[in-house]
Amino acid sequence: MRTSPETSAAGSNRSTVPVLANCLGHYDEYAPTQGLDAHFQCVWTNAIPSDHVGPVAVVPDGCVDLLWKDERLVVVGPDIVAASPVLRGGTTVLGMRFRPGAALRWLRAPMSAIVGQSVDLADLWGQTVADELCERVGEAQTIERQAAVLQQQLLTQLPELERPARDASEIFAAMASGADEVGGRISSLVDRLEISERTLRRRSHDYFGYGPKTLDRILRFQSFLSLVRSQGERRSQGERRMAGLAYEAGYADQAHLGREIQTLCGMTAGSFVRQING
Repeated sequence: MRTSPETSAAGSNRSTVPVLANCLGHYDEYAPTQGLDAHFQCVWTNAIPSDHVGPVAVVPDGCVDLLWKDERLVVVGPDIVAASPVLRGGTTVLGMRFRPGAALRWLRAPMSAIVGQSVDLADLWGQTVADELCERVGEAQTIERQAAVLQQQLLTQLPELERPARDASEIFAAMASGADEVGGRISSLVDRLEISERTLRRRSHDYFGYGPKTLDRILRFQSFLSLVRSQGERRSQGERRMAGLAYEAGYADQAHLGREIQTLCGMTAGSFVRQING
């Protein structure tokens, strides 16, 4: 596989706090066309401001995306730490986010093979097929039309594909629930799916790129992100609010949350929250 350098960490200016991708420009998402909705969570676009310069951070979310960017179709694998893609000012990125386990069917490769990577679709589907798809999408004049053409072309692949494995969504939902300790959820999954813990780990690597404990860690962080977005910034509560959000998201304490944000995003908890709340 040929791996793009765009997902490597931005190390040339470590003193600069990266901009969170979803806070940059105009981000929008909508439901995929009928037929693809069993395989894709959403279609999304992100219009980057023309004056944008500097590093960008795409935080881990346990998902895999197919992107149309700079006249190329690439697959962005699951991340364990924030990716730092090169986003030129004035461009619009089009993406389709796979449902849990669906990328394994479409890409015909385990997600563990593309963790932290941005891979040309040609390396997965072959040069001829990828070039033809890129040509058809590229002929469309607007990003909306490009999204429609991409989905039309993907619909032609459906007769050859099985639906995502049912246990993939069960694993994802169990790790996202945060209902109890992760060990208890893993034991419950093993019993419910009637598989061994070793098989669960193998399937998790195939579907998501890493084991259930790492998936739990990433989805806990996403839970915190959702809480911040839903509650909005209330500066008067200060430290108490941050500690409360940390506890609600399943972290041991505020210090635990701070370490996770620094590790996953390369910034402090304060910088992260300020960006989310604008």
